[in-house]
Amino acid sequence: MDGLVELVQGALREDVGSGDATTLATVAEDADALALITQKAPGSIYGLQVAELVFAQLDPSARIERMVEEGAWRDDGGPVMTVQGRARALLTGERTALNFLAHLSGVATLAARAAAAVRGTGAKVLDTRKTTPGLRALEKAAVAAGGVSNNRAGLYDAILIKENHIAAAGGIAAAIQRVRAAAPQLAQTLQVEVRDAGEIEQALQVGAPRLLLDNMDDAQLRAAVAQVAGRAELEASGGVTLQTLRACAQTGVQWISMGALTHSAPALDLSMLLELTP
Repeated sequence: MDGLVELVQGALREDVGSGDATTLATVAEDADALALITQKAPGSIYGLQVAELVFAQLDPSARIERMVEEGAWRDDGGPVMTVQGRARALLTGERTALNFLAHLSGVATLAARAAAAVRGTGAKVLDTRKTTPGLRALEKAAVAAGGVSNNRAGLYDAILIKENHIAAAGGIAAAIQRVRAAAPQLAQTLQVEVRDAGEIEQALQVGAPRLLLDNMDDAQLRAAVAQVAGRAELEASGGVTLQTLRACAQTGVQWISMGALTHSAPALDLSMLLELTP
């Protein structure tokens, strides 16, 4: 993944600064150790590569063994990774490695729960651009590892016309016409946000291939599905939670986007224990 080493180096600079004062004071320079990272709650593991890079940056000779596959779900948790190397390096990298691993595993875990919630409905869950700045590629990879589909990567690879674009362009039809003229290479990705039956009809009249149904309740979603009658793909968006997800999927929409997958995923409970080795 591009930029991963630089990301890890920046995270270490932020945490270590001029040096790990506690470790430098308490741990002998030549001490070796074995560290074990353990998963302590049900969930899906993701972020092994970035955690490994943290330790490798501090001790290039460290020996690392994965004890679970990326994306694997485990109800009972268990060993995740062992790292054998310089004790100072392992202690200095502990928090940075666990921060990455716990957060990304939390995203993968929430994604896995979301994918399970819609199973059998025909709908698929999507992530959004509501990601942590600088961590989007990692968070989206964690989402995919959990079994949820990735939406657009950024502003450059797809068209989503939202209410402010519509207002600036002078209406739904005008906005769509401008997109088709200015970015024909992205026309097949075109999606327009709609808020009611009138806006749905406006978008359909100019051939919008996909509609984003913004903050509609389940009754409104079912009405929109009936109104569109297969003339466009439909994506529900706005305030969707794990608790409301299945009911939303049963309305007949093809897609449901969940910003919570990345902006509100609780960290997975992980720990690291270290023992000195001869």
